[in-house]
Amino acid sequence: MTAILKVDTIQDTSGNNIINESSDTITIGASGDTVNVIGTLKSNGTAVPTVGGLTEADQWRLSANITSSGDITSNLERPDHSGFGYIGTGMSQSSGIFTFPSTGIYNVSVNLSTSGSGGTVRVFVYQTNNNSSYSIVAAAPSYAQDDQGGSTQVFVDVTDTSQVKIKFNASSIDGGEAIAGASNYNRTVFTFMKLGDT
Repeated sequence: MTAILKVDTIQDTSGNNIINESSDTITIGASGDTVNVIGTLKSNGTAVPTVGGLTEADQWRLSANITSSGDITSNLERPDHSGFGYIGTGMSQSSGIFTFPSTGIYNVSVNLSTSGSGGTVRVFVYQTNNNSSYSIVAAAPSYAQDDQGGSTQVFVDVTDTSQVKIKFNASSIDGGEAIAGASNYNRTVFTFMKLGDT
């Protein structure tokens, strides 16, 4: 037997309206209330994207100059100057391989600073989707003179944190050129921001 309950309003034990229907609009809670959804909130069977601001935002930097081409495997640090903060768990890295803290769509950006007497240097962003083979997904070029800079960014769909990873590569560095780093302020910076769910 099917039971049907017909009401316009449901109240808590104190008499406060917690669910109300009027003119085909359902209102849950009242101003100042917290609505806690356990499980997945859906709209017509499709999960509603996470809202309410960033849940992951992190930044890393070079702590010293890079003077030769190759993968950036050392001199990477999270900024430690006064006032720095990050959101969520943050990225982790081992020998220059960056692991994402959770699945989702991330914006990965590079802002590089250079020093030297000329020539074009680059920082490439490499991505793997199988924790093995990497391919270039973005490049940040810059003319290698003091305080010159370049930037790039790319969206990364992290469907599996054990498989999808990022690394950075310095390229085209000749004698006297460098990608600039510093241990007490930001020069070359890598920024990671989770934009939403995958």
